[in-house]
Amino acid sequence: MTSNKMRLCVLGFGAVGQGLAKVVLMKHEELIEKYGIDLEITAISDRSGAAINPKGLDLQQALDTKEKTGKIKDYPEYGVSGVDGVEVLDKAEYDCLVEATPTNIDDGQPTQTHILKAMNDKKDVVTSNKGPLALNFKTLIETARENNVKFRFEASVGGTMPVINLARESLAGNNIHSVQGILNGTTNYILSRMANEGTEYEPTLKEAQELGIAETNPYQDVEGLDAACKIVIIANSLMGWDVTLDDVSREGISGISSNAVKLALKDGYLIKLVAEANDGKLRVAPMLVKQGSPFAVNGTLNVITLKTDLSEDVTVVGVGAGSIETASAILSDIISIGKNNNN
Repeated sequence: MTSNKMRLCVLGFGAVGQGLAKVVLMKHEELIEKYGIDLEITAISDRSGAAINPKGLDLQQALDTKEKTGKIKDYPEYGVSGVDGVEVLDKAEYDCLVEATPTNIDDGQPTQTHILKAMNDKKDVVTSNKGPLALNFKTLIETARENNVKFRFEASVGGTMPVINLARESLAGNNIHSVQGILNGTTNYILSRMANEGTEYEPTLKEAQELGIAETNPYQDVEGLDAACKIVIIANSLMGWDVTLDDVSREGISGISSNAVKLALKDGYLIKLVAEANDGKLRVAPMLVKQGSPFAVNGTLNVITLKTDLSEDVTVVGVGAGSIETASAILSDIISIGKNNNN
């Protein structure tokens, strides 16, 4: 099979960026054979600076450098210090930006600037970053349309749980009336442990932090902000709404006691943090779900049900977090763009 080279610029080399580098290394030959896409990463940036080589970076060397020094600027020969994302986009030769910097839900920066610059430079964009999508979805979609570039963001919503692409491709022609889902793996892990072990909220959160399932500062997860961002993105992209994070009614799980969990169990229910878009309203809150129902998922699993006019209820379950898992969603978007460009 003849292959087309597709050059990627990766901004952000934390867990997700490194996951993508590992996946590209692992799947390089397979992608050429199956899809005719020869992936090459020509630039990688982190807080320290960047590594830029128009002929392509050695991904194993990039991963080794990051592991040894924690800084991509230390990449031999092609490392550059003191450059920000915008400068990297100016210096790099690339076809598609992969934006994987940390999420900022206050103003979506610097991710939003990076994405808009790439689009205005006529480059395709894939992102795992929820911030700009939850705050300025319309601007991003319109900019992509105006510049005739492709914009994919599957990884911003459900990790490995294919929601956006499933609805756009497999459910094409369906109208989605409402959406309900467990969209945050951290809170699901905590609530699952509380139900299964009878533990209190605080020690269960501490255990999740020790295991790396919860962040050191877990506020965005446990207070429902992460799930709120995701339901906004889903409502806008799949249901044609025009909403932002401010439109979500939100309540987290920090007030849930083991007693409340036990009472629910006694009546045949579980308490889960559920996000929903229905009747023009967006809500994230702890809700009762029936034991044995599709929403009775354990651990860090996510689940979502799309209520449609033609296919009735479609439910998807998948792992909601993890570097390789999120990278797999990014890779599926890159393949989608590459196949499209090859036709």
